Amino acid sequence: MSKDHRRRYSSQVVDGLSKAPGRAMLRAVGFDDEDFKKPQVGIASTWSTLTPCNMHIDGLAVDAGRGADEAGGKSMIFNTITISDGIANGTEGMKYSLVSREVIADSIETVAGCEGFDGLVAIGGCDKNMPGCIMGLARLNRPSVFVYGGTIRPGANHTDIISVFEAVGAHAKGDMSLIEVKQVEETAIPGPGSCGGMYTANTMASAIEAMGMSLPGSSAQDAISDSKLVDCRAAGAAVLELLEKDIKPSDIMTREAFENAITVVIALGGSTNAVLHLLAMAYTIDVELTLDDFVRIGKRVPVVADLRPSGQYMMSELVAIGGIQPLMKMLLEAGLLHGDCMTVTGKTLAENLASVQPYPDGQDIIRALNQPIKKDSHLRILYGNLAPTGAVAKITGKEGTHFTGRARVFHSEEETLDNILDGTVQAGDVLVIRYEGPKGGPGMREMLSPTSAIIGKGLGSSVALITDGRFSGGSHGFVVGHVTPEAAEGGPIALVEDGDTIIIDAEANQITLDISDEEMQQRKSRWQPPEPRYTRGVLAKFARTVCSASEGAVTDKG
Repeated sequence: MSKDHRRRYSSQVVDGLSKAPGRAMLRAVGFDDEDFKKPQVGIASTWSTLTPCNMHIDGLAVDAGRGADEAGGKSMIFNTITISDGIANGTEGMKYSLVSREVIADSIETVAGCEGFDGLVAIGGCDKNMPGCIMGLARLNRPSVFVYGGTIRPGANHTDIISVFEAVGAHAKGDMSLIEVKQVEETAIPGPGSCGGMYTANTMASAIEAMGMSLPGSSAQDAISDSKLVDCRAAGAAVLELLEKDIKPSDIMTREAFENAITVVIALGGSTNAVLHLLAMAYTIDVELTLDDFVRIGKRVPVVADLRPSGQYMMSELVAIGGIQPLMKMLLEAGLLHGDCMTVTGKTLAENLASVQPYPDGQDIIRALNQPIKKDSHLRILYGNLAPTGAVAKITGKEGTHFTGRARVFHSEEETLDNILDGTVQAGDVLVIRYEGPKGGPGMREMLSPTSAIIGKGLGSSVALITDGRFSGGSHGFVVGHVTPEAAEGGPIALVEDGDTIIIDAEANQITLDISDEEMQQRKSRWQPPEPRYTRGVLAKFARTVCSASEGAVTDKG
């Protein structure tokens, strides 16, 4: 049998007389004598009928396998999990969302590490799938390609999932009838694909392409399209090329590659979740990355994409004008990207972009760099006596850059939502949602239901919201998440009282609780840690092992 370098792992599983039992098992799933001589390519599929984001990925996995087989490999498809943020948001079930990122990474590492795959393709379609897949590939560090499942098409009247969340708030305000809400509900999600704005799924897909871990164009394709099928088949073949050249994730996911990803996320006006996930991905591949890197890069990179949730266009409309490749070429030519970074094509980023054509004349989705929507980053890393180790805000400027208001404190997302919908929350309030952090939730839920209700009730410019939880990529308004240290660890957010004045300055990047140091210490001395909300199972394990959101909320940091 062949001992070439492309079979570094599979040869240990199938070569030699002592491996006859393993070969016997593999014959039952379709191997023949020739297949044992080929490099094995694992296809990690996140297929599920739980959510439209992933309902089509079984077919994409088959195409990726075909691409690997046609290129001389032997593909094997296996599944990992997915959950649906869109379904779980606002419920106790959402506490499992961030946890699923770790489970996905664990499961990909577990299967590939056990079975001896020489290379991998991972296909993700929903928010946590993507960083989870990349973290699994990074841990294994075998030649790998990521494939994005693709974006959904717009619903009727240019609607999407966020339209449904905001319709709930509009009904509470009296601006929509029940039948109008139902009409939006019935038509906003027309079929397969990830949520249609520059929410977390499309943000992370774009970041991964910018990083070089997916093929050019993979992040900007409709879920149901010929181009996505071609992307999958090409990804399978690309793994064989990477095996031949011995190019691994650690050769691609360098510090400069992460800086490229941050740059593209900022230019696109992407999700705050990108901060959390990029920190986690960097830790996993042993690249030093901190919140301060987002600050440094954010000073020189403008927001140029007019995409939802803060803008008006959807990802499918960006797909139609060429996706993110022309944007990346603009950024490269402006000196804002590292062009010498290696990618899964086996070429550098600059080589991949050399023949990319500019956006068509007349389009207004992506602006020129000298005519930006915002001259610097919308991702604001805030520090102050309320967030000594950092917090993350998404401030595009449309909601203003300063907010001073009175604290209205809640200990759960559900309690907050009830008070928004019943009219308790008023203009001038700073809603404080605490004990929703990685440890305290546990699970660091997204506050999409409250933020959408705020927008739907017309309070988007007059109410701010801060939390040790996080936000959906679909959230917009004056919102600050990832407040650290979190309340469950006795962070200052645990000490806020109703009526306190909170000052948020997104230009000076400060978040301040307007009380004296002496008062802060007195409150701290009275604070008692809460009892764990879960003592058994995956949420309990997550709470015991997870690190701070300012470090990516990973569970294997020790």
